[in-house]
Amino acid sequence: MPSVNKYPVKIRVCEPDISELEINYVVDAIKNKEISSIASPVGKLEDAFAEKFGMKYAVAVNSGGSALFLTLKALGIVPGDEVIMPSFTMVATAGAVSHCGATPVFVDSSEKSFNIDPSKIEEKITVKTRAIMPVHAYGEPCDMSKIMDIAKKHNLLVIEDTAEAHGAKYKGKLMGTFGEASCFSFYANKIMTTGEGGMILTNNYELTDKLRHIRGYDFDDEKHFWHKTIAWNLRMSALGAALGLAQLKRLDELVLKRRANAKYYLNGLKNIPGLRFFPEPLNTFCVFWMFGLLAPRRDELMEYLAKNGIETRTFFIPMHAQPIYNDKGDFKWADHYGANGLQLPSASHITKEQKDEVIEKIKEFYANS
Repeated sequence: MPSVNKYPVKIRVCEPDISELEINYVVDAIKNKEISSIASPVGKLEDAFAEKFGMKYAVAVNSGGSALFLTLKALGIVPGDEVIMPSFTMVATAGAVSHCGATPVFVDSSEKSFNIDPSKIEEKITVKTRAIMPVHAYGEPCDMSKIMDIAKKHNLLVIEDTAEAHGAKYKGKLMGTFGEASCFSFYANKIMTTGEGGMILTNNYELTDKLRHIRGYDFDDEKHFWHKTIAWNLRMSALGAALGLAQLKRLDELVLKRRANAKYYLNGLKNIPGLRFFPEPLNTFCVFWMFGLLAPRRDELMEYLAKNGIETRTFFIPMHAQPIYNDKGDFKWADHYGANGLQLPSASHITKEQKDEVIEKIKEFYANS
């Protein structure tokens, strides 16, 4: 792997896009002493997020990983259960299942997409299977029609991992509105951020009520210091929520900036032999959380870019290849993406001059080697 961290960085791979609006919202929360997890910005963000996505309920938590774990826990995923998911994902997806004592069952990506290959899902279903967790990787929507049909046929829950796909759409419908619940991440490099943080969306009142209890030690509604279950403290702070409220107001703007970045890179790099891109699939609206491509001699390219002050990231190392899972199945495309994928600087506010420099240095690398 390239030793990219030893060089000074001029262009970061991704940073939050923070305006005066966010600063004002957070300062107002501090001035009003609204900083705890029960202060009003948290509820306001939940209400606004649910309304934005056309869902009945939203539950704010302290991370996207917590959102996944709590959702699975509240839906009754227990030891002995199996949850189907892509191998090509970040560890939080699989870890949430493992923390419930259940088993993540990995499926390969398709030849044309980072995402789970729906044609390979049914062969992984057993009597232990309880749910499917599609991941909309890097802001590209999964083929939700096929996934929902499979889930209905086999009576399985669908929990969307929408950590990277704020505002993405499939057949005109927002990602995060298909399954029994969906989980978003608001980590600092996501399209919208609360610093750390996450959100769960659902139309299920009973699930919402359970989530709101177990995210904060399950205090009893009538007898406060009375606890009927072992629960956690996975709540969002009001300061993060204040930041999120401002970011949510700007979400459409931030999405359009990411899409513009992707178009600019595609146009600038399209004539370089050997590079492979992932254009927008039919019937989708991608948000291009990170702009990724497959690059010959990727590690050498990353090292070259790093020497020139340009920070990059590899694609995910697939879950089946991780030492904590070590699944020996056939994951041809997940392996291919993990070995050759590269993320370019993708912040919403990256400048034209910075994108031009990235493009120039990539062209320079392949021209001179």
